[in-house]
Amino acid sequence: MPDHNEQTPLLRDGDAEEGADNREVLSFSKEDSENPRAWPKSKKFINVGIVASMSILSPLASSMFTPGISQIAEDLKTSSDTVIGATTGFTVMLGLGPLILAPLSETFGRRKLYIICFSLFALLQIPTALSPNVETLIAIRTLSGFVGSVGIANGGGTISDMFEPQERAGVFGWYLLGPLLGPTLGPLFGGFTVQRLGWRWIFWILTIVCGVNTLAGFFFLRETYAPVLLYSRKLQREREDGGAYSFEGEDRRPLTTKLAGSLTRPLKIFVQPIVLVMSAYQALVFATTYSLYTNMQAIYGGEYGFSTEQVGLLYLFPGLGFLTAVWFVVPRIDTVYNALTKRNNGRAKPEFRLPLANIGAVIVPLSLFAFAWTVEFHVHWLATLVSTFFYGIGQVVIFNTVQNYYIDSFEQYAASAIAAGAVFRSVAGGVVPLFAPSLFDRVGYGWGISVFAFVGVAIAPAPVIFYYFGARTRERFAVEL
Repeated sequence: MPDHNEQTPLLRDGDAEEGADNREVLSFSKEDSENPRAWPKSKKFINVGIVASMSILSPLASSMFTPGISQIAEDLKTSSDTVIGATTGFTVMLGLGPLILAPLSETFGRRKLYIICFSLFALLQIPTALSPNVETLIAIRTLSGFVGSVGIANGGGTISDMFEPQERAGVFGWYLLGPLLGPTLGPLFGGFTVQRLGWRWIFWILTIVCGVNTLAGFFFLRETYAPVLLYSRKLQREREDGGAYSFEGEDRRPLTTKLAGSLTRPLKIFVQPIVLVMSAYQALVFATTYSLYTNMQAIYGGEYGFSTEQVGLLYLFPGLGFLTAVWFVVPRIDTVYNALTKRNNGRAKPEFRLPLANIGAVIVPLSLFAFAWTVEFHVHWLATLVSTFFYGIGQVVIFNTVQNYYIDSFEQYAASAIAAGAVFRSVAGGVVPLFAPSLFDRVGYGWGISVFAFVGVAIAPAPVIFYYFGARTRERFAVEL
């Protein structure tokens, strides 16, 4: 295994200088059966499957009711723009929630947060289904977005806990299908549900599915965060022999001090220049995706005369792009990473995750330009959807390379690093779609969607720049945690 020090120089632990003591230090060996990285693959993938389900259901819930926006507006006697606010509140909280839930998992462990938060998420679908007015709908959706973000907040950290860096990207690619595929499949399922059962049944179905997922987590999900597992081992040893033990990475500060440090950690990471810029890249993709998804009914229902169910089926095209990227491109992230590590005399760098991001940097703006002008000139609907397929590929490549870059740079605090990046993208994904309809009305779909493409062109050089100058930037702007 190469000499891989993922946590420097982006990360400096402010508590690393504590004086040594005479207590025996407990740690995991590579062969330790309690070490999550030494677990059998079956045990690891059960954990990944449960967490991935959580991270697909909450984004799915964010977009599942978009085909029924007009029906909801009519039923609750309000406007469609007001109903979109329920998506905005939910999506913004998907980004803000991880700021709290990710660092809490690095204090109390992953499993407790998953079970508590997703239980609440499942239960909150009941009052959502019973909402008597739009104010109640928006309020409950906003709260459910917060607790539902737990899978997005901690999934990357859970994968980092269980998998070595050289095998991580392929697994993470399948997990990341959740946050990406959820908003894509949501309108598909929502379209059929709204047309055949009514919009309230969307949330009854979510109650059932999320409840089943929570039960699976209760019985089969295992704790993976090493400091929490080692703390349990420490307590067991002290009970058995009365000795005094410490463990690798132990933080002996008072709980209130640890919590204060944990809750400020994502913000400290977020202002690091590399994280800030790459988060802006993800924000562009999210803002574009949600702006397009919330207007698909208007585009294909209004411009092409499709029914609600037919519009729902069209979301399969970017979804196929996601699957294509995960199957053929994402595994190459590890291939490139390992090859560059070998060429660098066995010394890995987080920047070795970035080369394939350039594929997405090219595909995203090109596919957006193509979609914008085929819709503007009313080209055959199939031609417009081909561009959404390629947009899906570019989206997955950018997200996977950037997320793996975060994990490699902040391994112990991977959940906080991903949370820091999630804030910008989710806020943008929630707020920008509010203004997209007026933009499209004013300048048309051609120039309106091209605005997103031009921003994509402007930010496209970021992966190349950080590949060559990222190490220098990390050295200069190391984060004190």
